[in-house]
Amino acid sequence: MNFDDYCQQKAAPPGSSTYYALRQARAASQPLLTALFALRREFEETVKETSDPAVGRTKFAWWQKEIAALAAGKPSHPVSEALAAYLPDPQAEYPALQELLTGFEMDLDQARYLDYANLRRYVRGVGGNFASLVSRAAATGSASDAVQTSEWAAPLGEALMLAQFVAETGNDARHGRIYVPIDEMQRYNVTAADLINRKYTDAFSELMRFQTHRARAAVQTALAEVPNGARRAQRTLLALAALALALLDEIERDGYHVLHQRIALTPIRKLWIAWRAK
Repeated sequence: MNFDDYCQQKAAPPGSSTYYALRQARAASQPLLTALFALRREFEETVKETSDPAVGRTKFAWWQKEIAALAAGKPSHPVSEALAAYLPDPQAEYPALQELLTGFEMDLDQARYLDYANLRRYVRGVGGNFASLVSRAAATGSASDAVQTSEWAAPLGEALMLAQFVAETGNDARHGRIYVPIDEMQRYNVTAADLINRKYTDAFSELMRFQTHRARAAVQTALAEVPNGARRAQRTLLALAALALALLDEIERDGYHVLHQRIALTPIRKLWIAWRAK
């Protein structure tokens, strides 16, 4: 299996939202974008599939060395080999890749967040950094255009993470992580045990209504800041945003029953939404 095939399988299984979002990108940028999404998936799996934090730290330490090897032109992993092949300047993106890895490492040390301000540190480290990387990879035009994408891309990436938290509330809780701030859970009289034990109450519905409305507003606000001139090149991020909004609507219609299942859009609906995103 070559590194392109590896990245495709890792990043975007057929039928996934990422699969349809990547198909909206320009053909020239798809291999690099796929490699970036594959890297993110590697980091996610390190966190979610590692029960022992010490093992997780060992794996992330290996990735730290591998990112440095990528910047030095000596990658060994299929994902970093793909990034070496497609990134115009791997050394220039080295700090951003390090920041993304550092963001994911927070999951090994912190499973709960006292308030929204603390949660946003994690959201910026992962969601904001990743969307900025994607936007630069997809950007056309001058180098300054690529740099300026971070002005709108980071908030969009953060908003997409908030939407992901809503959809993954139950699954995250079963993995020992709760991304609903503690003070907000207390305000609505919902406990961690309620989430872990899949306890649906009126209080839980109100809490999730608040989380959903905040995520939706964040996505819509971030989308409005994407410059018209950048929208064609940035259709992958725009498609992910459109899919996130549709999923939030679906979750709301289903009554926020996210503790025992993953509410999902059908593949044909994902294809239609992603294709129409602009």
